[in-house]
Amino acid sequence: MKAHIKYFLTIIFLIIFPKAVNGNIQIKIGLLAPFTGEFQNIGESVFRSARIALNKINNNNISILPRDTQGNNIETLKHVEELYIQGVRIFIGPVFNKNLKGLEKFKDAYFLSLTNKILNNPKNVISAGINARSQFNAIKKYQKLNDLESTLILIPKKDYKEEIEQAIKESNLKVKKVFYYDIEPTKLTKQIEKVTKYQIRKQNLEDEIKRIENSDEENKERKLENLNKRDTLGKIGYDSVVIADFDESLKSVTTSLLYTDVSPKKIKFISLNQWFDETLFKETASQPIGFPSVNKENFENFKKEFRKFYASDPSQLSLITYDLVGLIYYLLLQNEFELTDNFFKKENKFKGISGIFQIKNKKINHELNFYIVDQDSFIEIF
Repeated sequence: MKAHIKYFLTIIFLIIFPKAVNGNIQIKIGLLAPFTGEFQNIGESVFRSARIALNKINNNNISILPRDTQGNNIETLKHVEELYIQGVRIFIGPVFNKNLKGLEKFKDAYFLSLTNKILNNPKNVISAGINARSQFNAIKKYQKLNDLESTLILIPKKDYKEEIEQAIKESNLKVKKVFYYDIEPTKLTKQIEKVTKYQIRKQNLEDEIKRIENSDEENKERKLENLNKRDTLGKIGYDSVVIADFDESLKSVTTSLLYTDVSPKKIKFISLNQWFDETLFKETASQPIGFPSVNKENFENFKKEFRKFYASDPSQLSLITYDLVGLIYYLLLQNEFELTDNFFKKENKFKGISGIFQIKNKKINHELNFYIVDQDSFIEIF
């Protein structure tokens, strides 16, 4: 049976769950984040969003206990041990995938980590970040909308390579070729030349110019004029390219594609979740370029609310934290504030401010929107 979508952190709670909760029941949620050190801003933002969510819930039966992981595994385990002794069995965090090591020994505890990596995690860790599988499911939907049959996937030789490979496999994405590239600029351009058959297409142009020059064809001069305006001749064999990269590395790849005479005017450019990075507006030659993401309108509304409380912008992970507090509260109400072994196993769909996401067998997948960067706008496709 198709799961119904649940809405949480709204007044609907008062309608659906009028039954009062036993005043003696107390649920404590551990919040594991870096409140000092290099990633202090992320930790503070995550904690603040959890407070906003908790204030909206307004239920004294639930509380959040923040602990500073300092972004390292030793501190993470120390604080988990401390809270575990106090009876805490639900944790939001850790933030980083590298801090998950060792959590498997707390077998009856659940960790809703903010990481987007899902492979090789402890069995009691639920990755709540925007994972690659969710992103490629959205890209697959975009493929269908545009009848894309020949997609080139460009994957950087980075530590998340296996996550991308698994996501492509599980999404059943239509892929013509997967190509791995070095992020070092001196190697990158040569590799992009290879996968796009740049030298062949360049030679095709030179050969065609020579052929026309030596021919008696009509409109010879006009044909030569048109050919001399081109950089290459011939198709690259793809109707779309997915670049599994971010920030400056993404821009390096699009620059290399443009250099090899592959532009978004000829084939669809697609990247992974860019979190509405407005620096992409400046990359006009690489537009339009599409990407899957959370719902932009909801994200903007959340940022406005966050600014009202704290006069600062939230981190991207704050949005996910806010939804996780609502998710935990909803499941607690469903289970009469009893934490059972099936707590995160039952299939359900929920609608938070990040959009719709599904939880099943201790896994979270997001149903993402899709946006196109064109000039100074993020245009919603679905």
